[in-house]
Amino acid sequence: MTEASRSRRSGRLELTWTNKDWRLLAREDGTWDWVPPSDYRIAEVRLLHEAATVGDAYEEPESLLIRGDALNALTALNEIPDYAECFAGGVQLAYLDPPFNTQQSFLQYDDALEHSLWLTMLRDRLEQVQKLLDPDGSVWVHLDDSEVHRCRLLLDEVFGADCFVGTVIWEKADSPRMDAKHFSTRHDYLLVYGVEPDPDIHGLTYEPEHYDQVDAEGRSYYLKPLRAMAGEASTREARPNLYFSLNAPDDTEIWPKLPDGRDGRWRWSQERVERDRDLIEWKHARRGWQPYYRIYARDEATRPPETIWLSTDVGSNRTSKAEVKRLLPDMPPFATPKPEALLARVIEIASRRGDLVLDCFVGSGTTAAVAHKLGRRWIAVERSVEVVDQYALPRLTQVVRGEDRGGVTPTAGWEGGGGFRVLQVGPSMFNDDEGQIVLADWAVNGALAEATAAQLHFPYRPESPFSGRRGRTRLAVIDGHVSQAVVQLLLDQLEGRELLVVCGTSLDPLAGEELRQARPGSRARKIPDSLLAEYQKTHRWRPGSVEVLRSGEGTVVPAAAAEHAQAAPEKVPN
Repeated sequence: MTEASRSRRSGRLELTWTNKDWRLLAREDGTWDWVPPSDYRIAEVRLLHEAATVGDAYEEPESLLIRGDALNALTALNEIPDYAECFAGGVQLAYLDPPFNTQQSFLQYDDALEHSLWLTMLRDRLEQVQKLLDPDGSVWVHLDDSEVHRCRLLLDEVFGADCFVGTVIWEKADSPRMDAKHFSTRHDYLLVYGVEPDPDIHGLTYEPEHYDQVDAEGRSYYLKPLRAMAGEASTREARPNLYFSLNAPDDTEIWPKLPDGRDGRWRWSQERVERDRDLIEWKHARRGWQPYYRIYARDEATRPPETIWLSTDVGSNRTSKAEVKRLLPDMPPFATPKPEALLARVIEIASRRGDLVLDCFVGSGTTAAVAHKLGRRWIAVERSVEVVDQYALPRLTQVVRGEDRGGVTPTAGWEGGGGFRVLQVGPSMFNDDEGQIVLADWAVNGALAEATAAQLHFPYRPESPFSGRRGRTRLAVIDGHVSQAVVQLLLDQLEGRELLVVCGTSLDPLAGEELRQARPGSRARKIPDSLLAEYQKTHRWRPGSVEVLRSGEGTVVPAAAAEHAQAAPEKVPN
C-alpha cells in the first residue's frame, strides 16, 4: 500500500444499523417510538419518587429497587445531583440480563424486537451504565446466540475493544433437548468488559485437593521434594550455592543427586534450610532418605476464573426456576430466572463486600437477592410493575427478613437484615401536542406553582409553561428536574427582552449557567426544602395505597403503581 493510499483511509470499524443516529422513547405499555436526538424528551431527566421502604433502608450507600424503564432510571441516577453524588462512578459491577431477542413471547415480557430497535435500546442503556461504573468496575452482559455477536461489537463501540476482558460460557441446560431441530443448545454467554482495560477481577477461592496433610495445629499442607526435579532449571554447575549435603534422621549424609546419578541441586540455600528447618520432613523410600518441605494452604487460596462454567458448579435453568418457585409457590413460574450460584460467582469475581452492584433488567430479583446475601449494596431496575410486585419485591423482602433459606443462603451464612428503598420513575414532564413538544400542565401549574409564586412574591398567573409575571420577568415552576433541555424550551417561549426565573424540584447546575448566559439577569433555583416538605404533606403522589414498613418488616407495592393520575409527584428526598 502506498503512502498516498494510506493517507486516504478514513472511518472506523463499527456495527451500523437502521436509525442508529436516532433515539427511542419507551412507552408505559412497553412499546417504543423513534425520535430524533433533538427531541426535548431525549434529554429529559425524570424524578424518582419514593414509594416504600423495606427493613433498614437508609444505609450508605443505599440499596434501591426502582420500578420503571431502565434508561429513565439510569439517567436519573447520573443526572439528579442528590443521586449522582451517591452513585455516579460508584458502581463496581453491572450485570445486565436484557431481553435476548429470541423472537418469543413469555408470560412476563415480550422478547421479539427488530434488531435495530434492540441495538438502540441496549446502546442507550450501556452508555448510562458506563457513567455509573467505577473506573475499576466491569460490566457483564448475559445473552444467547440471538444477539451476542452484535452485542460484542456494540460493547466494543461503547467501552472500547481494548476493554474486552473475556467471554464466559455458562452451561444453562443440564440435559439435551430431544426435540431440537438441529442442535440442542445448552449454553449462554456472558460478555465481560471493563471501564478501563484492566478492571478489578478477582480469583475464585478454593481448597486445593493436594493439601492432604494436617499438622498438630490443624493446618493443611502438602509436601514437595526439597531436591529440584531433573527438568527444573539448572544443576550443580549453574547454582553451586544450592549444592551441599544434609544430614538425614540417621545421620546419613544426603546430597541432591538426580535419578541418573548426576549432581543436582536443592531448592533452598543453606541459609534458608537453617532458617526454615521446622518445615522440612524426611521420608525413607527405595532410594534412601529424601527431604521434603511443607507448603501450607493459605487462608484464602485463589485461582483465576475459567471461561466455562458447568451447571454442576453454578446451577442451570432448572435450578433457578426451582429456586423462584420455592420462594413464590403461588405465582406462575418466572420464564427466565438465573440460578443464585451463577450470580454469586459473578459477584464474587467482580466485586468485594460493601461494593455496589447494578442490574437494570432485574426481573425476578436474583442479582439483588444474591448481592444482599453476599454483603453488597445494590441497585435493581425493572420496567414491569407486575414483575416487581409479584416477584422481585416479595423475594427481596424475604431476603431482608431472613425467610429465604434457599439459593446461596447456607454458603453465605445469611440470616437476614439490611433493607432497601422502593422508587418509582416519575411520568414525563413533556406532552406531544400535535407534533409540538410542550411541558405538561401538571408539571408547570398547580398547587406547587401557586405556593412557589407566593413565596417569591410573583402574582400567580398560570399561562403554560409560565406560572406568573412581575414586570418583564416571567416565573416558571417545574415539578420535576430542570435540565438544559427544559431551560431551552422555556427560553423559546420568552418574548422580546423578557427575563426568566425558573424553579424546580431538582436542578442541573449547568442548566442554571446556560440560563444566565442566554438571558443575563435570569436565574434558576431549586424550590426550597421547607416549601417542598409542606407541599408533600398535602399533595403527595401515591401510586396506589402503599404500605410502608420498617425495621426488618416488608412492604407491598400494588399494581396500581403503574397508573399515574395527573397529580403532582412526590419529590426526591433532599
